[in-house]
Amino acid sequence: MKMTRALIFDSYFDDYRGVVLYVRIFEGEIAKNAEILMMAVGVKGLALEVGVLTPKMTLREKLAAGEIGYIVTNLKTTREAKVGDTVALAKGLTVKRDDDGVEILDADGVKVKALPGYKNVLPFVYAGFFPVSNDQYKDLKEAIEKLSLSDSALRFEPENSPVLGFGLRIGFLGLLHMDIIRERLEREFGLDLIVTNPSTNYEVVMNNGEVIEIRSAADLPDPSEIREIREPWVKGEIILPKSMIGNVLELINRKRGHQKNLSYIEDRAIIDFEAPMANLLTDFYDQLKSVTSGYASFNYELSGYRAEDLVRVDFLVAGNKMDALSVMAHKSEAEGIGREITKKLKEVIPRQNFEVALQAAIGARIIARETIGAYRKDVTVKIHTGDRDRKAKLLEKQKRGKARMKRFGKIDIPSEAFTVMLKRD
Repeated sequence: MKMTRALIFDSYFDDYRGVVLYVRIFEGEIAKNAEILMMAVGVKGLALEVGVLTPKMTLREKLAAGEIGYIVTNLKTTREAKVGDTVALAKGLTVKRDDDGVEILDADGVKVKALPGYKNVLPFVYAGFFPVSNDQYKDLKEAIEKLSLSDSALRFEPENSPVLGFGLRIGFLGLLHMDIIRERLEREFGLDLIVTNPSTNYEVVMNNGEVIEIRSAADLPDPSEIREIREPWVKGEIILPKSMIGNVLELINRKRGHQKNLSYIEDRAIIDFEAPMANLLTDFYDQLKSVTSGYASFNYELSGYRAEDLVRVDFLVAGNKMDALSVMAHKSEAEGIGREITKKLKEVIPRQNFEVALQAAIGARIIARETIGAYRKDVTVKIHTGDRDRKAKLLEKQKRGKARMKRFGKIDIPSEAFTVMLKRD
């Protein structure tokens, strides 16, 4: 007798019934109250109810091979029942877990094969979500937990910023996924959010051969211990009118992309290209819509990791390194990014009573600098005699006071300093 195997092609979380699976039975049958097993994650559950859609949910005693229907389970989150996973009857099967993952063994100790085609979905776009008021942090965390019940691709972990306070670093499948989650948090849960510059994950090969994954520039190890850094590249496809090809090819080249193919369908052109994921994260889509007057459509998929000449660009405010502002950049683009961001930081960081230096650096080398001038009080306004020595004495005293404030003063960095990095020229 063949073992029971069913494919999950959709799943969702019902507040009152738990996780509901939409399945197709390939082999065997699943009856009501049967103990089931999710083969990819090794989680067991109960089939509290089974049935078919006609189109409303219609109860059945069991689902047999060849049928498509639903299973109401006692699972608490869709992470335990991912789309593409295989459902089997738990009777006679054992779950073996190790560093390589999960294996399902039958009564004879033979590995049981799941239905082909399943791939574990992993996020490769990360962004920090911070509430405008720290009082809303608990509400933000509860909202993300609720959304993750029905979104198995959502990953999050706590993050603390000296400037923005407590928040969450959330992983997404892509920029569209991030925009949808942000809109839902703002509309459904009424949260006011600050979203930091989205970044992707990088593979870092150490000198000893170890490969580690980092999700932000702040996590980069000591450069002296790094052999190479690999960044994700994507295969992209753009469909646009023929008359706009030149502008789009120029945009792709600016993003370090490479055109692979150009084809035509009637009055439309299709551009196939490859480009680093990091360069498409911020405003590529907006620029594409701008140069094509909104007529272009864009699709992409991850193609793999490539070793590139990447560096960490740090930003210093009054000599203090701000890890939350650090970015990964290609060495050829680092100076341009440093000059651009320091100029924008100068516009959003308020003036102080002392001079503030804004610097971009690669390691110990400064690659860009802007200076925010100090507020200056006219200390000679009360002197009416025109005594130059007395004026000079007061100005020198003011200068010493400014120098002392520069050593001990603290800079209040507004949240806008993080959002300016989302839109770069």
